[in-house]
Amino acid sequence: MARTVWDSSVGKKTVMAVSGLIMLAYLVVHMLGNLKIFFGAGEFNHYAHWLRTIGEPFMHYEWTLWVIRVVLVLAVVAHAVSAYQLSRRDIRARPSKYVHARRRASYATRTMRWGGIILGLFIVWHILDLTTGTVHSGGFQEGKPYQNVVDTFSTWYGNVIYLTAMLALGLHVRHGFWAAAQTLGAGSRSRDRFLKTTANVLALLLTAGFIAVPVGVMTGVVS
Repeated sequence: MARTVWDSSVGKKTVMAVSGLIMLAYLVVHMLGNLKIFFGAGEFNHYAHWLRTIGEPFMHYEWTLWVIRVVLVLAVVAHAVSAYQLSRRDIRARPSKYVHARRRASYATRTMRWGGIILGLFIVWHILDLTTGTVHSGGFQEGKPYQNVVDTFSTWYGNVIYLTAMLALGLHVRHGFWAAAQTLGAGSRSRDRFLKTTANVLALLLTAGFIAVPVGVMTGVVS
């Protein structure tokens, strides 16, 4: 039954919707945590340490964090694979252009695929920069995320990469949240306005919240 559901377009859309909502919930929490950087190095570094001790003593050091990471990886893979397969299925179903021009889609809708690719590449860079320190500039300091964040956003390319990705994220969330609601049956004629407004507000808050950190470093508020 699971294979039958996965092979159907409805099943793939459902997987994409559920995995997208899991990632969206994480992004909201992650953004709120990032904003702790405005309370100083001590507060931000303490928050980063707390993430590794969640659930102690029942859970060992970093176990909860690794559970969260595994869930996120599964969500990202499921989202990307279902999106790719749906895209290929759509191309095979319509190999030639429409005879009549279709109604012009929103900018967010038309950039969902490119936005997904940009975000996928950004996730890899972000992990290599601030988690493993592989591509980090200025010398990565284990256990000192505040200093590492300041280092990253003290470079022009770090800001360009991050700001570009966050703008793509805003567009992705704006369309993706509403599409997920439709897929999961939450949409209706009476609720569409509320869902679209919620999608716009979420996209705006997430974009502004994430961008606030590099802007804070660039303006000297965070230093």
